[in-house]
Formats: sequence, structure tokens, C-alpha cells
Amino acid sequence: MNVLVTGAAGFIGFHAARRLLLEGHSVIGVDNLNDYYEPALKQARLTALKKSSRFTFHLLDLAEKGALEQALGNASITHILHLAAQAGVRYSLENPHSYIQSNVMGHLNVLEYARHNKGLVHLAYASSSSVYGERDIETGFRETDRVRQPASLYAATKLSGEMLSESYAQLYGIPQTGLRFFTVYGPWGRPDMAYWVFTEKVLAGDPITLFAPDIMKRDFTYVDDIANVLPKILRSPPDHHAIYNLGNSKPNQLTDFVQTIEDACEKKAEVIIKPQQAGDVRKTFADISAAQADFGFAPKTALKDGISEFVSWYRSWVN
Repeated sequence: MNVLVTGAAGFIGFHAARRLLLEGHSVIGVDNLNDYYEPALKQARLTALKKSSRFTFHLLDLAEKGALEQALGNASITHILHLAAQAGVRYSLENPHSYIQSNVMGHLNVLEYARHNKGLVHLAYASSSSVYGERDIETGFRETDRVRQPASLYAATKLSGEMLSESYAQLYGIPQTGLRFFTVYGPWGRPDMAYWVFTEKVLAGDPITLFAPDIMKRDFTYVDDIANVLPKILRSPPDHHAIYNLGNSKPNQLTDFVQTIEDACEKKAEVIIKPQQAGDVRKTFADISAAQADFGFAPKTALKDGISEFVSWYRSWVN
């Protein structure tokens, strides 16, 4: 495969590109290297990827019409893994326009590029567990569930991406797969995510803030479990447009999550409790039976092992 990976300098994009390179595929990475979090981390990821002769990189903003076409020219792209996005639920409350630009306009421009690429076999793209909104059910969220009440603008933009992809699949016959990721964590992660923030504060002896921890559960999913299945998904285009959950399917209480970080850091946290924040949902819980049946997707990394790997990486990164 000759794969275009958007958001290649991002967290999941980096791991996905590295997995594809390890399997012998060629990867063209694009990213805008914005300053949502420290660009040095993105540059470090790119440095690691550039060690492979089968990786090339283009600096561009997907929200700019024609940016892909201008940068790539007549490049022979067989598969697209579209992972670029403006991430973060809480940040969307402060900077809504950046989400429309990155997650809606960027997604549209990738679809337009795919539409005119006659050699394209498959387009897979990142969606999010956020599209499910607030749920009271005790069973896993299923791809067939009704998703019409996103709890945040971020969730609304990811749902918009799914709808855009559905329309382009119908209009132009582009085989597409939407991937609803559930709280992905691990080494080389994002500094805005809870596991990074908590680890940083616990090791520094600073207090951490938990929002409604008694009712919060998350389906934490280790990044290698995600990255390892992505090549198989790319090699398996649907007839039309498919949606899959990619999660751990074992939600953890937020308090247990903090305890796991404390154990890995060998240090207790000072905790400040606050009410639930706007845009947050109480629980995420992936039903992964479809991904298991179609791709053999079977997450293997326990939370304690994944957090231990992250903390070890974080110490080396800081040092």
C-alpha cells in the first residue's frame, strides 16, 4: 500500500504511520504542526518517522482548499488514513471556529482529494466515541445506535464528518470506513489528555482536579492495540461506507484510573473534586463485536500495563 496519513505528526497518526512502515508500506504524511500543544513533541515524532526511507512528509493545512492537490501532485496514493483533526472536548468550548475549520472543512477537502484520485482503493478516517453523547445504558455503545445528540461541538464536528463521508460514498462510490476511537492513550501521547496531565502533576507533587469522579467511566484504549489493527482495516475496503468502534470494551472508573497512575508513579496524588464540566459525558463503553468479527480486533493491553508504559516514556521525554 502507498498510504496518505493525515495528522502524521499527531499522537495516533504517528503510531499508525510507524506501524504501516514496519509492515513495509510506503507512507506520505501531512500535518500543519499547529501549536495546540507543544510543536517540539510533533517534531520529535516526525524525526522518528523520517528514519524510514519509505516515509515522506508535507507541511500543509488541510482546511485550505487545494492544499493536498498542490503538495502531492500526481502521487500514486492507494489508501488514505485521515487522522488529522482539532482534538479536545473542552477546548471546543473556547475555540469553536478551529473545530469547524479542521474537522469539517479539512474532512471535506480530504474527500474532494479522494474523489478525484482514480487509483484510490480505500479511505479510512477517524471519528470518535463522542458522537454517542450522554448514555444511561449499561451495555456497550453499538455502531447501530442512534447518534443525534452530541454533547459537545467537537462531537458534532466528528458526526458531521461521518455524514459527509456517507454522502461522498453514495455520490461518488468512494469506499470508506469511519473509526470511532475510545479514549486512546499511551507513549508519545497528547499533553492535553488526562493521563498526561495527571502523571505530570503527580510526579511534580501538584494537586490534580477530578470532575465528578464518582460517576465518570472511560473506555481507555492503548494506542498499540489501535495501531496494530489499522493496516488490516485499510486492506479491507467495504462496498460502501462502514463504521466501527475501536475501544477496549472495559470501562474504568476515573478513581481507579487515578489509582493506576499513582501506582505507576509510586506516588500519591493530592486530589481536588469539582462538578461535571460542560461537554463531558459520564461514560464511554465500546461494543467492539463488529471489529472483532471483521478484523480480529482484540485489545490485549491492561490499563496498568499501558499506564506503566506511558509513565516510563514520559520520564524519558521530560529528561
